[in-house]
Amino acid sequence: GSDLYMSGTTFFTLGLGDVTPTSTAARFFTVLESGVGLGFLALVISYLPVLFQAFSRRETSVSLLDARAGSPPSATEMLVRGGHGEREDQLTTLLREWEQWSAELLESHLSFPILAYFRSQHDNQSWVAALAAVLDTCALVLAGLDGVGAQRQARLTFAIARHASVDLAQILNVPKPKRISERLPHEEFVRLRDRLSREGFSFCKSEATIAKFAKLRALYEPNLHGLSQHLLMDLPPWVPREGAQDDWESEPGDLATVMPLP
Repeated sequence: GSDLYMSGTTFFTLGLGDVTPTSTAARFFTVLESGVGLGFLALVISYLPVLFQAFSRRETSVSLLDARAGSPPSATEMLVRGGHGEREDQLTTLLREWEQWSAELLESHLSFPILAYFRSQHDNQSWVAALAAVLDTCALVLAGLDGVGAQRQARLTFAIARHASVDLAQILNVPKPKRISERLPHEEFVRLRDRLSREGFSFCKSEATIAKFAKLRALYEPNLHGLSQHLLMDLPPWVPREGAQDDWESEPGDLATVMPLP
């Protein structure tokens, strides 16, 4: 008991001195344990700020997506708000930013897998939903969305975002779900096409386009479904529900009505 007591006070650098080593070997191990204890405390003190900084960087971009893609984010809103006509450069810039975000997500969450379990401050936001919305947007652009010229950046962003979904599912030991619910049933697909058409986009004119779109979705959706089920984070819709408000538009109890962004 005395040995354990001295070991604990030495390891945690308390050093009361009421029990002291008498032999050379005991003194050696006391000095050694003091050094290990200092290293342990330094590791704890430095480890927590690194986790918080990585979490903060991730959530800053997730929060910024609120005004750019809705709450929860959706590919349709991301395109409508920044992907047509004069706004095309905005979509390219946005996808470039999310290419960087996906790379940082991959690096930080592979190094510190515990970050994957840190949740966003809002129930309708999460890093899984943000990743899904970005991949959905890239899939629409790459499949053949007329009127959008951000194909090159969409290809780059899709590559790193899909890489992140695969590697994070693997590092978290997430099995591919045996049954996957259809995120885009036929009636939702019709709503998607109609909404894009009303905003000046043209999508899925041919069977080849539809087949390419389905092939792109198959590359990432199984991994997203697995992450969603494992982390209990809902995947976002392709088309927001009618009358949905962004988080910035609402107040406690939804008592206030705020004008939408121009």
